Order: sequence, then C-alpha cells, then structure tokens
Amino acid sequence: MHSAPTWDPQQYLRHAGHRTRPFLDLLARIPVLPDPGGIPPRIADLGCGPGNVTVLLADRWPTARITGFDNSPEMLDKAAKYAGTTPGGGTLDFRPADAAHWTPDGTYDLIVSNAALQWVPNHPESFPVWIEHLRPGGTFAFQVPGNFTSPSHALLGELCDAPQWRERLGEHGRRFVHILEPAGYLARLSDLGCEVDVWETTYSQLLVGDDPVLDWVKGTALRPVLTALADDPDAIREFLAEYRDLLRKAYPQGPHGTVFPFRRIFAVARKPE
Repeated sequence: MHSAPTWDPQQYLRHAGHRTRPFLDLLARIPVLPDPGGIPPRIADLGCGPGNVTVLLADRWPTARITGFDNSPEMLDKAAKYAGTTPGGGTLDFRPADAAHWTPDGTYDLIVSNAALQWVPNHPESFPVWIEHLRPGGTFAFQVPGNFTSPSHALLGELCDAPQWRERLGEHGRRFVHILEPAGYLARLSDLGCEVDVWETTYSQLLVGDDPVLDWVKGTALRPVLTALADDPDAIREFLAEYRDLLRKAYPQGPHGTVFPFRRIFAVARKPE
C-alpha cells in the first residue's frame, strides 16, 4: 500500500480461495466485541483490496457498520459492488486511505487488516494510535505474509538486482519487506497493554496450471516491478521469462500440481476493558 503500485484486482482474485483462508483463520480467533448498550459495532478493514473478504465481516457481525479502506483506485472500484446495506441490517462502505498515514476518524470496536501491512514501512509505529481509537474491550487483528526469504521472493530480489535490471528496478523486488517476526509483534502489542495472541502458520498450497507460482506473484509481489516496467511491454516479457525459468526450478511441478509453501504471521490484540 505504501507508494502504491498499480493493482490488478482480477489477477489478485485468481487465487481467491488460497488468499481468503488466512483471513478466515484470523477471523476465527477474534474475541467477542464490546456491546455498549446495543450500539452496532463499528469495524475498519485496513487495506481492504477488492472487498471480497470485507464482506465476510458482515457474516460474523451482521449489524456492524463496516468501512473498507484502501489506497488503490482499482481495488476500490472492484469493491464498490459490495457497498450498501448488509443482509443483517448493517452497512458496508469503502473509502480511499493509505495505511501509512491512516488515523481513525472515531472509535472502533474492531480494526482488522488482511495481508496489507507488509507494504507499509514502520507500520508498528501506528499501533499506539490505532489501539487508542479502539473502544475498551475492542480488538486490533491482522495477518501478514511471512515468506519474504522464500525462493519466490529471494529470486525476485536477486533478479531485480541483476546488472540488466538494477538501474530500472532498484529496490522494487525488496522494498515491501516491512514485517516483524512474531515475537516482535507480541512485544509491541503487549507493551500497549493489550491481551495478545500471536502465531504463525505455513500453508502448503497446491497450485495448478502452467507456471502457477508466477501467476500467484503477478497478483502481489510482482506489482511494483510490473508497474515500473508498464511503459515497456518488451521489458516485461523479458523479465517475466527470466523470472519464470527461475521459479520453475525452485518450484517443480508434481503429479498433482505445484506445492507452494506460504508462511503467514497473525496477531490478535484485545484492548483492556
């Protein structure tokens, strides 16, 4: 989200099932929200993307007033179809905002972020103000990818640093690595007085089709590169061909598809009553 690349919602949603699963696992660990006299809960989804997981919040909290925030016009355009009254009588809307600078406009019962904060440098520095704007007993919950040392990302960084690409791409293959290890998040959130649950999971994802790992990263990690080369289609084809060959060696296709291990880091922090 920081210094945002151009996003392609359709490409991102090509692997919607695998991308949604960590959010469902996060959602399952969020405790009961405050109940201040029957007032519907207020929820922020920070980095909502195309809105397909934001709507799942309305399934858990049917009467909630839910706002999805994102700084990608392409993603917000895709999410707009979900806006309006929810089946349980709540509301869902979407607004432009950059998580690098977002300050809550009031009190929230839940602030949640799904696979977005890795794009935001120094995002833990925003935790105090986000926790401050939670209602007592409210929750801040997020998950971020934790696979930036995996072959998919290491190879991308090395290729961007190669002589033929270094001048044009610089740090585009590495610049989004802004996460802490689980113990770091545990310490930061505990220091703020929260009751904290932090864990990690590695999903062994079975991807199918031709060059499925390349297809996966086209929706996320490759966006800064594709944006930087957007005015040069020949360069895009050349870069993708080189990266594809590296990925084929790192992730060989098996009889059932291509196994793509993906580590995720989760944190749920509940503010004291």
